[in-house]
Amino acid sequence: MDVKPFTVAVDDATLTDLKQRLERTRWADDFGNDAWQYGTSTAYLKELVAYWRDHYDWRQHEKAINAWPHFKTVIDEVPIHFMHIRGKGPKPVPLIVTHGWPWTFWDFHKILGPLSDPAAYGGDSADAFDLVVPSLPGYGFSSPLRKTGVNYTTTADLWVKLMEGLGYPRFAAHGSDWGAFVSAQLGHKYADRLIGTHFTIMVPLDMMTGGVVSAEDFGPEDAERKAKNDAFWLGETGYFALQASKPHTLALALNDSPVGLCSWLVEKRRTWSDCDGDVEKRFSKDDLLTTVMIYWVTQTFGTSARFYYESTHNPWQPSHNRMPVVEAPTATTAFAGELVIPPRKWAERYYNLKRFTPFPRGGHFAAAEEPQAIIDDVRAFYRTLR
Repeated sequence: MDVKPFTVAVDDATLTDLKQRLERTRWADDFGNDAWQYGTSTAYLKELVAYWRDHYDWRQHEKAINAWPHFKTVIDEVPIHFMHIRGKGPKPVPLIVTHGWPWTFWDFHKILGPLSDPAAYGGDSADAFDLVVPSLPGYGFSSPLRKTGVNYTTTADLWVKLMEGLGYPRFAAHGSDWGAFVSAQLGHKYADRLIGTHFTIMVPLDMMTGGVVSAEDFGPEDAERKAKNDAFWLGETGYFALQASKPHTLALALNDSPVGLCSWLVEKRRTWSDCDGDVEKRFSKDDLLTTVMIYWVTQTFGTSARFYYESTHNPWQPSHNRMPVVEAPTATTAFAGELVIPPRKWAERYYNLKRFTPFPRGGHFAAAEEPQAIIDDVRAFYRTLR
């Protein structure tokens, strides 16, 4: 595997073009939308875009990103960008950390230091990890993707090859959103390679093609949880239908309009985080815009959206028919604001469940919203497996 150091370096022409596009925005009229019930509020987006145009400093964030070691490689014709951060401790555990949509690798930046160098953050050096934090194929700097059929199952295969190439025949995993699918698939297909797998959202691996948690698994104590899950499936999956069916139709619009891209991504940050309707309770304007910038400067919205298409049109195929489905030692979390939270009864049957941790705060973007909770739970789980 040919691995080369990589530096994020966006050319000035791209930034100049962006500013010109922001200045020429043609705004959609908006009314009766104070609660964002029709989608992104134009009033808020105008405020955010004004900050983006006049105050946001990409170079500042580019410098912060480049403070960590970055690399690129190509595996099976798929370009892969990743951070590789060596742990500082007596025996760091290799841990691959996988993001989702509309995430980027940078959503994990608050946990990088504490997990790789715990002693520097008041922890025990014995809890150190060697971190490998890739961008999903077709996301951000894992581009340009020119190969079809790349989804969460093929990504798990790629991650095994990546970790082997880095000298880690056995390793641990953590993930959220698509990263949870990838981490669960690793624990299903490659249980012999996994020290353990830890993720923040629990769903059947065949969910993209109709797999569901049985209603019989929900007891009376799960009534509120089931109602929340049902509300998500009924009212929050329009993005899914489009990205899983005609992703390139949307890509043509959002690859051309930075404000359109910002609207599409920021609405999900507000709706899916535990922010009580105020997205800046969880994400600063700089946080929001850095996410948008990574998609914009790499022109990867289209290939990130295709991940949905490829996952629905290339159905998950089980590698075995044993129970539990995920045989690697598994830890899961249940953040109160997560999109869906299945009952523990199902989780105990589906996974080789060793740890199930509820948290009273935090939403879908747990590592960015409640980083200390993720740090503590990852440390506690893998401490038992070292």
